[in-house]
Amino acid sequence: MSGPTVRVVFLGGLGEIGRNCAVVEVGDRMVVLDVGLMFPEPDMPGVDLVLPELSYLVERADGLDGIILTHGHEDHTGGLAYLLQELGDRQVPVYGSELTLALARGRLEEAGVADRMIPVPVADGERRPVGPIECQFIPVTHSVPHGHAVAFFTPAGTILHSGDIKLDPTPVDGRLTDLDLLARLGDEGVDLFLCDSTNAEEPGWTASETTVGATMRKLFAEHGDRRVIAACFASHLHRVQQIAEAAIEHGRTVAFLGRSMGRNVDMAHALGLLDLPEDRVVDISEIDRFDPSEICVICTGSQGEPLSALALMAAREHKWVKVTPEDTVILSAHAIPGNEANVNRVINAFYRAGAEVVHRDSDAVHVSGHACRDELMRLHELVRPRAVVPVHGEWRHMVSHARLAVDAGVPEVEVCADGDAVVLGRDGIEVEREVAPAGYLFVDGIVGDVGHGVLRDRRVLAEEGVVVVFVTVDAHSGEIVAGPEIVTRGWVYAPEADELLGDAVEAVRASIASAAAEGATDFETLRRHARQALRDVIRERTRRRPVVIPVVIEV
Repeated sequence: MSGPTVRVVFLGGLGEIGRNCAVVEVGDRMVVLDVGLMFPEPDMPGVDLVLPELSYLVERADGLDGIILTHGHEDHTGGLAYLLQELGDRQVPVYGSELTLALARGRLEEAGVADRMIPVPVADGERRPVGPIECQFIPVTHSVPHGHAVAFFTPAGTILHSGDIKLDPTPVDGRLTDLDLLARLGDEGVDLFLCDSTNAEEPGWTASETTVGATMRKLFAEHGDRRVIAACFASHLHRVQQIAEAAIEHGRTVAFLGRSMGRNVDMAHALGLLDLPEDRVVDISEIDRFDPSEICVICTGSQGEPLSALALMAAREHKWVKVTPEDTVILSAHAIPGNEANVNRVINAFYRAGAEVVHRDSDAVHVSGHACRDELMRLHELVRPRAVVPVHGEWRHMVSHARLAVDAGVPEVEVCADGDAVVLGRDGIEVEREVAPAGYLFVDGIVGDVGHGVLRDRRVLAEEGVVVVFVTVDAHSGEIVAGPEIVTRGWVYAPEADELLGDAVEAVRASIASAAAEGATDFETLRRHARQALRDVIRERTRRRPVVIPVVIEV
């Protein structure tokens, strides 16, 4: 008699950077692996965040045994608050390292749902039962401390998820990726390997995080007479540690800036993950007491977020830090896809202010947290999986990774998409296509109030503008009592388009009069005639397609 079906359902993170979310199912029981978010792309106007489609999980909530977080980055944890909101008042066990859970808790507290998470801290190498699945947490190096790969021991075989991984030989905290444990899992047999694809196109090995520390010491030596402002991700605590240590070594005092930066620094201190002398750290409000050469500001905003500390500085609107030509700004991060324009805008603003800017294109101030090709090949040689499905990457990354896995001798390699499922069987894996909803869930203030129709209208508004026509008609005869009056934004500049707008007014007037003459005086018919007449003039005269809104008032 066969056992329960074991499968992995992908809800996000395949074919994109962000929204990482998968479900490991044994029969009708399930364990969720990560619930991440994605930052909006340029063609998503007004959208704050993008989440995985959560309905698959919400509809099966009775079978949810727990949520596992591989590490503390927002693209793996940022959607957790929204999922817990959708699940109602129930409490859910959430597994991860102590740091990962602490990082995730910050967003939960902001959303008022922290009490719905039952935190379950796990230790490196520990095995824990989560429902019918035994899970093992394998330490890996990444750009946030205390990340894990996760092995799922199921009735149909072992599934290994790499998490976000690199094989850093000299990590800042000395915590190495546990290659011995990965090799032992390979000896025991890994039936399905789900592996990070982000740098699958890049040859060689990713540089160690400690190389950034050497670059920082060099930069502080070269810019000794200038104030230094360094921006990085608030979760990149090893980067924060190295910047602060380099500053202190060169006689500087450090001030932290940004809500998430301050919160994470305090948390890291409490967990023993950040060690800085107390007398060399001051509040941001005190920096004017120091000569520029004696201070280093470490802040958030490396992605150019409009209201971040760094963006406000660039706009010369920050309360405590006014940028001057005596400043050197270091951007110790890379631009997440979709954020390039914001980052470039901030860099240009600093140059306009006379500051000097150092970024990854000019100095080695950032290294990736993801494995390159030679590291991935090493992982496949250690794990020796029976099947591989590349995860965490755009299509180009996953396809490149799939080819690498074939070259590594993996018997079965499949490239999947969000919404697909992989079923473990006696003879290998089987892919089921489009078994789960996998669309984008947009956040604009609240979750789910922006659908594709709203987003389409916003794109049109952004690209073509809007034209509104107001007209008052007699409710009985359909004759025009007042108007038409046309108001336009983003289509044409009204004071310079009198002739065009006059023709549009006459077209609307004639269309409504024609409809009334034929006895069509109902509200919807007159609105339709007004809209169509205005659209015809616009397209004929300008070849553009703004949003056209007719406002017909009956009296």
